[in-house]
Amino acid sequence: MTLPVAVLGPHGSALGTRFYTGKMFPAEYKDSLFIVRKGSWNRTKKFGYDVVNVRISPDNKSAKVTPFLTGFLDDKDEAFWGRPAYLLPMADGSLLVSDEQLGAIYRVSYTGKKS
Repeated sequence: MTLPVAVLGPHGSALGTRFYTGKMFPAEYKDSLFIVRKGSWNRTKKFGYDVVNVRISPDNKSAKVTPFLTGFLDDKDEAFWGRPAYLLPMADGSLLVSDEQLGAIYRVSYTGKKS
């Protein structure tokens, strides 16, 4: 048996996954994986409702899962206002993220750090 190099959490409903090959985001995102977690519906404590970024170590033996697009779930009262469902990288390097709760599509872009 080979153990996974990372886990995505309980009942997060990982749907959209894409490797980032664009040039808009900082270099550390190049060839990393974006994963949309639509969110749990059948758990006492809700989980997911976000987009995470996964960076795999050069030796492929570990991976770091970090939040990328959050705020759809209010952890205090377990209410959610959106459910990201899929993502699509665009030619300009931005990402489109669909939201099945609102029927919306969000464009995530990067213009650099603010001074």
